Amino acid sequence: MKVVILAGGSGSRAYPFTEYLPKPMMPVGGKPILLRVMDLYARAGLTDFVLSVGHRKEVIYDYFEGRDFGWNVEIVDTGDKTDTGGRILGCRHLLGETFMATYADGLSDVALPDLLDFHRRSGKLATITSVPLRSQYGTIEADAEGVIEDFREKPVLREHWINAGFFVMERRIFDHWKGENLEREVFPNLLPGRHLATYRHDGFFKSMDTYKDQQEIEAMFAEGVLPWIRNAA
Repeated sequence: MKVVILAGGSGSRAYPFTEYLPKPMMPVGGKPILLRVMDLYARAGLTDFVLSVGHRKEVIYDYFEGRDFGWNVEIVDTGDKTDTGGRILGCRHLLGETFMATYADGLSDVALPDLLDFHRRSGKLATITSVPLRSQYGTIEADAEGVIEDFREKPVLREHWINAGFFVMERRIFDHWKGENLEREVFPNLLPGRHLATYRHDGFFKSMDTYKDQQEIEAMFAEGVLPWIRNAA
């Protein structure tokens, strides 16, 4: 089964790193975050990758040229300015009846075989992995008179679930594909036909959106804490 990884964005929020590197090549623990994401799939026996590249694509081409990870890696130039939906569409010619897709900067301990089983049972065109929203701020709890009773440091807001990537899709989805942006156009356009399902994952998820995120993940490696690796000691 093919796994499409969206590795072509400019990563403007991770500046100044991305002035020189595409964000998927930002290092964590001595290896590019892209390789860490690919390893999540490889650990689940999924080793057939399609990398959809664009911004600073030559860095990704150079990195994989002549290297053998024991995986099949195909790189597709989908353009410097192409949006997320267009990047998957640009790899359509390589994909089978069912395929997986994800971003190049998200780490999670989601059980990929369970995700795939859920998708097949749902019978939908696509399944989106969702995780409960973790606030980036601490919150204050107070009584009716405004007296503070507690502080909660970056709580998990379980009444709100967010898109964590880790998608499964059927090739038939392209018959309904509309728009360039996956999150704002392609998926919302599938709602009227009830074509989407979500696999709710209540475990670890961390997206490397900014330089600060990169530093936080780097600190995890330094401490030997790798919560995205299932069954890690």
